[in-house]
Amino acid sequence: MKNITLAVDDQVLEQVKLTAAEQGTTVDALVREFFATVAAKRRAKDEARVALLRLACETSGDMGGKNWNREALYDR
Repeated sequence: MKNITLAVDDQVLEQVKLTAAEQGTTVDALVREFFATVAAKRRAKDEARVALLRLACETSGDMGGKNWNREALYDR
């Protein structure tokens, strides 16, 4: 585990300390939880992107012989 140094506005830090105390945790734990959430969202996006690219490579993109045109799509 790495240690980091953050610069935080005094008023923000006081509010975070109060929140941590209310939740029975520490500021460090709140920051770690926030970072873990950010990383998990990033991982989920990356995994979804890889799955989409894999699907795009595996599919033929066959539209079943349909020839779409503007008039048919917009019922003109």
